[in-house]
Amino acid sequence: MERLAKSVFTKGAPPRVLTTVQALLNAQSISQDAANAAERWYRDYVFGKCGYVEYKPDYVPDTTTKHDEISWQVVRANAWGHVLDVKFTLGKCAHTLLEMMLADEMTLTKIGERLFPSISRSLASNKANAQCCIVLETLAAYYQSERSKRAREKTCTAVH
Repeated sequence: MERLAKSVFTKGAPPRVLTTVQALLNAQSISQDAANAAERWYRDYVFGKCGYVEYKPDYVPDTTTKHDEISWQVVRANAWGHVLDVKFTLGKCAHTLLEMMLADEMTLTKIGERLFPSISRSLASNKANAQCCIVLETLAAYYQSERSKRAREKTCTAVH
Protein backbone atom coordinates (compact mmCIF):
# COMPACT_ATOMS: atom_id res chain seq x y z
CA MET A 1 0.00 0.00 0.00
CA GLU A 2 2.85 2.38 0.78
CA ARG A 3 4.25 1.93 -2.72
CA LEU A 4 0.83 2.64 -4.26
CA ALA A 5 0.66 5.90 -2.33
CA LYS A 6 4.19 7.08 -3.13
CA SER A 7 4.78 5.97 -6.72
CA VAL A 8 3.53 7.21 -10.07
CA PHE A 9 2.25 4.41 -12.29
CA THR A 10 2.00 4.14 -16.06
CA LYS A 11 -1.30 3.48 -17.77
CA GLY A 12 -1.69 0.03 -19.20
CA ALA A 13 -1.50 -3.49 -18.02
CA PRO A 14 0.15 -4.65 -15.92
CA PRO A 15 0.51 -1.30 -14.11
CA ARG A 16 4.13 -0.38 -13.53
CA VAL A 17 6.00 2.37 -11.78
CA LEU A 18 6.75 5.21 -14.20
CA THR A 19 10.27 4.26 -15.16
CA THR A 20 13.31 6.17 -16.23
CA VAL A 21 12.88 4.62 -19.68
CA GLN A 22 9.34 5.98 -19.97
CA ALA A 23 10.53 9.40 -18.82
CA LEU A 24 13.30 9.36 -21.47
CA LEU A 25 10.79 8.27 -24.11
CA ASN A 26 8.32 10.99 -23.09
CA ALA A 27 11.14 13.55 -23.38
CA GLN A 28 11.96 12.14 -26.84
CA SER A 29 15.52 11.42 -25.68
CA ILE A 30 15.27 7.81 -26.88
CA SER A 31 13.43 6.04 -29.69
CA GLN A 32 10.51 3.67 -29.31
CA ASP A 33 12.86 0.87 -30.40
CA ALA A 34 15.12 1.66 -27.44
CA ALA A 35 12.14 1.57 -25.06
CA ASN A 36 11.02 -1.75 -26.56
CA ALA A 37 14.55 -3.13 -26.17
CA ALA A 38 14.52 -2.07 -22.52
CA GLU A 39 11.20 -3.86 -22.00
CA ARG A 40 12.55 -7.00 -23.64
CA TRP A 41 15.71 -6.92 -21.48
CA TYR A 42 13.61 -6.35 -18.35
CA ARG A 43 11.32 -9.32 -19.12
CA ASP A 44 14.33 -11.59 -19.65
CA TYR A 45 15.97 -10.26 -16.48
CA VAL A 46 12.92 -10.79 -14.26
CA PHE A 47 12.15 -14.21 -15.69
CA GLY A 48 15.78 -15.35 -15.53
CA LYS A 49 16.45 -14.03 -12.05
CA CYS A 50 13.06 -14.40 -10.33
CA GLY A 51 11.37 -17.12 -12.37
CA TYR A 52 8.07 -15.44 -13.22
CA VAL A 53 6.54 -13.69 -16.22
CA GLU A 54 4.07 -10.79 -16.23
CA TYR A 55 1.15 -11.26 -18.59
CA LYS A 56 -1.37 -8.73 -19.84
CA PRO A 57 -4.96 -9.27 -18.65
CA ASP A 58 -6.08 -10.28 -22.16
CA TYR A 59 -3.30 -12.89 -22.49
CA VAL A 60 -4.50 -16.25 -23.81
CA PRO A 61 -2.23 -19.08 -22.71
CA ASP A 62 -0.96 -21.58 -25.26
CA THR A 63 -2.45 -24.90 -24.21
CA THR A 64 -0.51 -26.97 -26.76
CA THR A 65 2.62 -27.01 -24.60
CA LYS A 66 2.91 -27.41 -20.88
CA HIS A 67 6.24 -27.16 -19.09
CA ASP A 68 7.37 -29.55 -16.42
CA GLU A 69 9.86 -28.37 -13.80
CA ILE A 70 12.89 -29.18 -15.93
CA SER A 71 11.71 -27.56 -19.15
CA TRP A 72 10.59 -24.48 -17.17
CA GLN A 73 14.11 -24.13 -15.76
CA VAL A 74 15.60 -24.60 -19.24
CA VAL A 75 13.44 -21.77 -20.60
CA ARG A 76 14.34 -19.66 -17.57
CA ALA A 77 18.06 -20.33 -18.10
CA ASN A 78 17.65 -19.36 -21.75
CA ALA A 79 16.18 -15.99 -20.67
CA TRP A 80 19.09 -15.42 -18.28
CA GLY A 81 21.43 -16.35 -21.13
CA HIS A 82 19.96 -13.47 -23.14
CA VAL A 83 20.74 -11.11 -20.24
CA LEU A 84 24.30 -12.41 -20.07
CA ASP A 85 24.72 -12.05 -23.85
CA VAL A 86 23.83 -8.37 -23.50
CA LYS A 87 26.18 -8.01 -20.52
CA PHE A 88 29.11 -9.58 -22.37
CA THR A 89 28.43 -7.62 -25.57
CA LEU A 90 27.68 -4.17 -24.13
CA GLY A 91 29.85 -4.50 -21.02
CA LYS A 92 29.46 -4.53 -17.26
CA CYS A 93 28.87 -0.77 -17.05
CA ALA A 94 25.94 -0.98 -19.47
CA HIS A 95 24.55 -3.97 -17.55
CA THR A 96 24.80 -2.05 -14.27
CA LEU A 97 22.99 0.94 -15.80
CA LEU A 98 20.23 -1.34 -17.12
CA GLU A 99 19.84 -2.88 -13.66
CA MET A 100 19.66 0.54 -12.01
CA MET A 101 17.13 1.87 -14.54
CA LEU A 102 14.91 -1.18 -14.94
CA ALA A 103 15.34 -3.64 -12.09
CA ASP A 104 16.00 -1.14 -9.29
CA GLU A 105 13.68 1.52 -10.80
CA MET A 106 16.11 4.32 -9.98
CA THR A 107 15.51 7.83 -11.27
CA LEU A 108 18.12 9.70 -13.29
CA THR A 109 18.86 11.80 -10.22
CA LYS A 110 19.50 8.71 -8.08
CA ILE A 111 21.61 7.11 -10.81
CA GLY A 112 23.60 10.35 -11.12
CA GLU A 113 24.16 10.50 -7.37
CA ARG A 114 25.37 6.89 -7.36
CA LEU A 115 27.69 7.25 -10.38
CA PHE A 116 28.97 10.78 -9.79
CA PRO A 117 28.87 11.46 -6.03
CA SER A 118 31.42 14.30 -6.14
CA ILE A 119 29.63 16.62 -8.58
CA SER A 120 26.40 18.60 -8.32
CA ARG A 121 23.09 16.72 -8.50
CA SER A 122 22.05 18.61 -11.62
CA LEU A 123 25.24 17.83 -13.54
CA ALA A 124 25.24 14.23 -12.29
CA SER A 125 21.64 13.80 -13.46
CA ASN A 126 22.50 15.21 -16.90
CA LYS A 127 25.46 12.85 -17.23
CA ALA A 128 23.32 9.89 -16.12
CA ASN A 129 20.68 10.93 -18.66
CA ALA A 130 23.23 10.89 -21.48
CA GLN A 131 24.71 7.55 -20.44
CA CYS A 132 21.28 5.92 -20.08
CA CYS A 133 20.24 7.16 -23.53
CA ILE A 134 23.42 5.78 -25.09
CA VAL A 135 23.00 2.40 -23.38
CA LEU A 136 19.34 2.09 -24.40
CA GLU A 137 19.98 3.01 -28.03
CA THR A 138 22.95 0.60 -28.09
CA LEU A 139 20.73 -2.12 -26.63
CA ALA A 140 18.20 -1.53 -29.41
CA ALA A 141 20.98 -1.77 -32.01
CA TYR A 142 22.22 -4.99 -30.40
CA TYR A 143 18.78 -6.61 -30.58
CA GLN A 144 18.40 -5.45 -34.19
CA SER A 145 21.74 -7.03 -35.12
CA GLU A 146 20.68 -10.27 -33.40
CA ARG A 147 17.44 -10.28 -35.42
CA SER A 148 19.42 -9.73 -38.61
CA LYS A 149 21.78 -12.60 -37.74
CA ARG A 150 18.87 -14.97 -37.14
CA ALA A 151 17.25 -13.91 -40.41
CA ARG A 152 20.49 -14.56 -42.32
CA GLU A 153 20.86 -17.97 -40.67
CA LYS A 154 17.33 -18.91 -41.73
CA THR A 155 17.90 -17.89 -45.35
CA CYS A 156 21.22 -19.70 -45.75
CA THR A 157 21.04 -23.00 -47.57
CA ALA A 158 23.52 -25.81 -47.33
CA VAL A 159 25.75 -26.42 -50.32
CA HIS A 160 26.17 -30.08 -51.21
